[in-house]
Amino acid sequence: MPNEPWSPFDERRRQILLALLAVGAFSGPHARAGLLGRQPGPLPAGQSIYRLEGEVKVDGTLATRNTHINAGALVETGARSKIVFVVGTDAFILRANSRLQLEGGDGVVVETLRIVTGRLLSVFGRRGHTMRTSTATIGIRGTGVYIESEPERSYICTCYGMTELAAADDPNATETIDSRHHDAPRYVLAGTASGTLIQAAPFINHTDEELLLIETLVGREPPFAVDPGYDRPRPRVY
Repeated sequence: MPNEPWSPFDERRRQILLALLAVGAFSGPHARAGLLGRQPGPLPAGQSIYRLEGEVKVDGTLATRNTHINAGALVETGARSKIVFVVGTDAFILRANSRLQLEGGDGVVVETLRIVTGRLLSVFGRRGHTMRTSTATIGIRGTGVYIESEPERSYICTCYGMTELAAADDPNATETIDSRHHDAPRYVLAGTASGTLIQAAPFINHTDEELLLIETLVGREPPFAVDPGYDRPRPRVY
């Protein structure tokens, strides 16, 4: 079988991933293996988890690297814990102290995600999805999205692609976001006057490098050039 054509982007992506591994951006035994040539790539058939740190439960049972995560799973992380995983054509980084309920019709394809508390970075295939937080409903198609869900406020960054935001407390408070590169982060609030539930927000707590990692796990690449340092190296975020 002939070798596939070399592309500058593939080489650049490889160098970025290996550089990040070298400085500990994805630390742990599996990440260190990347320095020996086992850099991130699509997961083998039947494998859900790329990286696991701390205490993570799937459907109430403590997870291991061999745990399978299906489209109806409940994934929960403890303090100083994190999981990087794939379900179908979707990939996720779930940070510490988070509770994520996946819902899907056939156990393979995620249709709805509910994150009442915690922080989640997601990339999705072209199929439509719905995300629900404590204060918002987000319609998604082929998009990268970062969420922080708190009782009185949700942070939503449409990293790229299109989303439809709606406030849970007022279905008339909506906004369509069409983003190329973190163009319009938003807070969606609870318990404030109508007309102010969706507000502009800063870019926080996630990186292009993380998006590159999880897109790589499902055989895709972000729709923009990834430069290390868009969010400069910082202490590990759980």
